[in-house]
Amino acid sequence: MIEGQSPLWLDGQISPQPVNASEPRPAGNPDWHPGMKSPNPAGRPKGTTPHSKLMHRMLADADGIVDAIVAKALEGDTGAASLILSRVIPALKAQAEKVQFDFDATAPASQQVEAVLGAMSGGIIAPDVGKQVIDAIGALSHVRATEELEARITALEEARGG
Repeated sequence: MIEGQSPLWLDGQISPQPVNASEPRPAGNPDWHPGMKSPNPAGRPKGTTPHSKLMHRMLADADGIVDAIVAKALEGDTGAASLILSRVIPALKAQAEKVQFDFDATAPASQQVEAVLGAMSGGIIAPDVGKQVIDAIGALSHVRATEELEARITALEEARGG
């Protein structure tokens, strides 16, 4: 082959443009264009992402990990025992008891709160339950005030426009 002459197998090939270090390269495949048929119509094979690989590895080792934690718990490790029990027996959730006392729902909010405070001081209801009832009364009075304000605005708009 003569120097400066390209080999036959390179005929018709376009030489790549020299890369200019000052210009950033475009992301992705430069041959890809919108609407092009996918070069991989089947998609990525299942279980090849790093997340799924880690999950499969953890699941493969899960039996050994559980066995080790159970062994530690049986040896007296309270942390391991606590971990096992927290997964096997769910924690109990606090539940308030049902209470009955004289309560007038049509009374003004201040009288309702006074009734709840009286029931709390008389030992009829627990303080935490009383606080929940007072909070509910406050929320209801806020809703009522909003409804009254809306009705007054509507009445004013009708009087002004009609």
